[in-house]
Amino acid sequence: MNSHGMRRGIVTTTDEKMIVQGVVLHSRPENTVKCRKCGGNILMDKLTTGIYIGADAEPVAENFLLKAINIADELVTGQVRARTLYLSVDPYMRCRMNDDTGAEYMQPWQLGEPVDGGGVGVVQESNHCDYVTGDFVTSMTWPWQTTVVIEGELIQKLDAHLVDGHLSYFLGAVGMPGLTALLGITEKGHVTPGANQTIVVSGAAGACGSLAGQIGRLEGCSRVVGICGTDEKCSILVKELGFDSAVNYKKEKVEEDLRGCCPDGVDVYFDNVGGQISDTVISQMNPNSHVILCGQISQYNKMIPYPPPLPAPTEAILKERNITRDRFLVLNYPDKHRPGIFQLSQWLKEGKLKVRETMVKGLENTADAFISMMKGGNIGKQIVQVSG
Repeated sequence: MNSHGMRRGIVTTTDEKMIVQGVVLHSRPENTVKCRKCGGNILMDKLTTGIYIGADAEPVAENFLLKAINIADELVTGQVRARTLYLSVDPYMRCRMNDDTGAEYMQPWQLGEPVDGGGVGVVQESNHCDYVTGDFVTSMTWPWQTTVVIEGELIQKLDAHLVDGHLSYFLGAVGMPGLTALLGITEKGHVTPGANQTIVVSGAAGACGSLAGQIGRLEGCSRVVGICGTDEKCSILVKELGFDSAVNYKKEKVEEDLRGCCPDGVDVYFDNVGGQISDTVISQMNPNSHVILCGQISQYNKMIPYPPPLPAPTEAILKERNITRDRFLVLNYPDKHRPGIFQLSQWLKEGKLKVRETMVKGLENTADAFISMMKGGNIGKQIVQVSG
C-alpha cells in the first residue's frame, strides 16, 4: 500500500509495449455485521442478504489499486492517445462501486478494471480526423490513468478561452456540475425574477451546491441560503460566494437557525443531500414551492431506492402544500448543454460566478480525494491534477 492506504501492484504482459500508471477497482465496499458469538465482523454478500454487493458500506482507499496498465502502442483508426491533466471525483461514483448501480444510465465499475469518470487531457497522438496533437479534450469516461488511449467519439474538444485557461473548470463550473446547477434551477426551480423568492441549497459548499446558490441569485432569487458542515464553509459561502447566510448542520438548533435565515419560508430547495436535512428544509417550505432533487449524498452508502423514500410526515407536507419534488438528471437535456456552457463561461468571465476548487496532485492520491469528497472534505469542486 502507499502512505495513504491505496494498494500498489505491478501487472505486465509482453503483448503491449506501452505501460502507464492507472487505478483499478480492487474490491467493493464490504458489508459486515457483528457475530453474536465471537464479536467479530462477518462479511455479508448478495447471497446472504439479498442486497447488491458494495451497498450499505463506506468506501475505503483499499478498494482501489494503483498498478501498471498496458495500453496500445499503435492507434487504430478513430483513436487518440492523450496525457491526463485533470480527473474529477464525484458523489455519483459511489454508486458505481456496487455490483449494480441501481440506475439504467450508469454502469458499475468492474473489479480489476480501470476506474473512469470525468477527465481532461491533451492529445499526444491522433488517428482521428477531428483531433490533432496539442488539442485539449475531455470525456465523461476518462480512465484514471496517466496516459489513455480512447475512442475519438467518446471525447470532446475544449476551447481553453471559455475558462480563461483554467482547464480544470471544464470538470466543474463550466462542466457537468455547472450545467447541473444551471439547468436544475432553470428547468425545475420555477424561479421568477422580482417574486422575492428564497432558495436554500444543501451541500452548498460542494461542486454543484456552491454554483447553485450563485445561479439562483443570477436567475432572480432575492435570498440565498446555504447548508453545509463547517463554520469555515459557512464563512466562504457568505463572504466569497455571495450567499446571504449559511447554516452549519452539525450544530444544534438547525431548524431554528434555518428559520431565522428564511423568515418568509422557502420557495426553492436545491437538494444535494437528502435525509434529515432535507426533511427540515421541506418542513419550512411555502405552498406551491419546488424541490430540485439533484443528489442524495447522505444516502449513497445505503442500499435504498433512488430517490430515497421520505418519512410519512414529510410526504404529507409535500401533498398538503402542493410542493413539487422532481428528480433532475442533467443528461436528459442534451440540447441545452452547449448554450448552458456558454452561459456559464460568460458569467465566469464577467466575474458573476465565483469558483472554488480543492486540488490534490498525483494519480496515486485519486482514491483518497474521492473518499475525502464523500465525507465533505472538499470546498467547491474536488479535482486531481495528474500532470501539469
